[in-house]
Amino acid sequence: MLLKIPYYQDAGLLLVRIGLGAVFIIHGWQKWQNLDGVTNFFTGLGIPGWMVYLVAATELVGGVAVLFGWLARFFSLGLVVIMVVAIISVNFKKGFVGGYEFDLVLLLMALAIALAGSGRYRLKIANWNNHQI
Repeated sequence: MLLKIPYYQDAGLLLVRIGLGAVFIIHGWQKWQNLDGVTNFFTGLGIPGWMVYLVAATELVGGVAVLFGWLARFFSLGLVVIMVVAIISVNFKKGFVGGYEFDLVLLLMALAIALAGSGRYRLKIANWNNHQI
């Protein structure tokens, strides 16, 4: 029988945040390092070139925020949008295996954090109106 201890749920959320945050930090940083190449890729898909900056910033800043649990629900929603667009515009036509499977996992991880929040183990930056953010 599984023990119902709140710390296990919080530890689980922390592990999801570590994995999700690390992946998006790395991918966001890679986009910043190759803005021209990513811009060409985006425009080839019909996505405006200026969106590269928004996507790269959301991935990098959102990854850090999710990793530390700061405004994780807010930033996770941005990551969900990015993954939905990635699946639809790039990988869906490739099929599940070798196509959109990894993007779907990232989307579901981000959605889990958006729904469940950061959990107990997070960086507490401010306390606005007695609500931890």
